Amino acid sequence: MRVLIQRVASASVEIDGEVISQIKQGLLVFYCAMKDDSVQQIPPMARKITHLRLFSDSDGKMNNSLLDVAGSCLVVSQFTLAADLSRGHRPSFSNAAPIKLAECLYNTLIDELRSYCPVEAGRFAADMQVKINNDGPATLWLDFQ
Repeated sequence: MRVLIQRVASASVEIDGEVISQIKQGLLVFYCAMKDDSVQQIPPMARKITHLRLFSDSDGKMNNSLLDVAGSCLVVSQFTLAADLSRGHRPSFSNAAPIKLAECLYNTLIDELRSYCPVEAGRFAADMQVKINNDGPATLWLDFQ
């Protein structure tokens, strides 16, 4: 599983000009299921995401988690995170999970995250416009085995 996590002051997802989800302070989680991923990876990944210390404490150090600041998650599926750019100029997406597995894992991640915090989500496999008010910026890449 691969995620790109951005600390945000706010973020939203639009489809066809309509806002379908939005959050204020929290984490924007771009999620990509890889071909060898399984449902068993979801609970520890959700715990990791929600417990990452990415938010500033009173001394300005990143010591607080999403839970400490009562933040939210916005989860967006993004299969392009599976891109292999090692050859040529056209990305290969052969490492991405098949669509049915990817959708199942995406929905399972959303459900698991909801056991920790408020969660909004994009629409799986949709053409979305994601608006990000990146805070910091603070952006992390997480490959989860």
